[in-house]
Amino acid sequence: MDPRGLLRRAGLEVEASPVPLHGGDISRVFRLGPYVVKVAEGAPSGLFPAEAEGLRALGARGVRVPRVVWVGEEGLVLEYLPEGPPDWEALARMLADLHRRREPAYAAPPGFLGTFPLPGREGGEWTEFFYLRAVEPLLRATWDLLEGLGPKVESLFRKPLPTEGPAPLHGDLWHGNLRFTPQGPALLDPSFFVGERGVDLAMMRLFGGFPEAFWRAYRALYPIPQEVERALPRYQVYYLLAHVHFFGKAYLAPLWKVIFAS
Repeated sequence: MDPRGLLRRAGLEVEASPVPLHGGDISRVFRLGPYVVKVAEGAPSGLFPAEAEGLRALGARGVRVPRVVWVGEEGLVLEYLPEGPPDWEALARMLADLHRRREPAYAAPPGFLGTFPLPGREGGEWTEFFYLRAVEPLLRATWDLLEGLGPKVESLFRKPLPTEGPAPLHGDLWHGNLRFTPQGPALLDPSFFVGERGVDLAMMRLFGGFPEAFWRAYRALYPIPQEVERALPRYQVYYLLAHVHFFGKAYLAPLWKVIFAS
């Protein structure tokens, strides 16, 4: 569906022409006046509703996100957030406040990492929860590409991961899912669930994009214990398996690196 068609489906009309914006691997993203429209052909069922629910969940917990205007299986209409100056200390405050929150238990609705479907899961011990909900589905999907690394990945999760308590997570927190606005930082495209904050910290470390100014401010607000720091490579395995799934064996070298750092 074209972006104007999706706006009409949502009962909205604007005079502006669609302006392409940076999107993901499956969505096409456009600005039309006060709206951002995401559409895709062949999107997996539930993809856009899951994104909308993740945005609402973060917003309910104090994170600045674009308002969900309309959502359906065909696409998503969001509030357009204008660009503003970088404010890494404000991002540190927002994420520290999010990660300090405590939820009743680990929990994840059925969702996606990118377009990869992840099962729902509730409760239980953290290491088992994270492995069964996040790692194992991707490990099964990539096993034949891993050139013998599969058993090494399995062995990483036979020892417990450190726990600080169930916290709400963005779940896919790389720099492309961050936008600075005139009102401060905002987060986009979540893979929301309740887990340990090390999952978010690991993704933020994996591909860079978050400068020392952020980390200095975040650590001052919410210090990171050494055992959590040491666990970050194990969380990065999750994201690197996803990259192997989507992009192939070019990501085996960084996967080897984090396995042997664990």
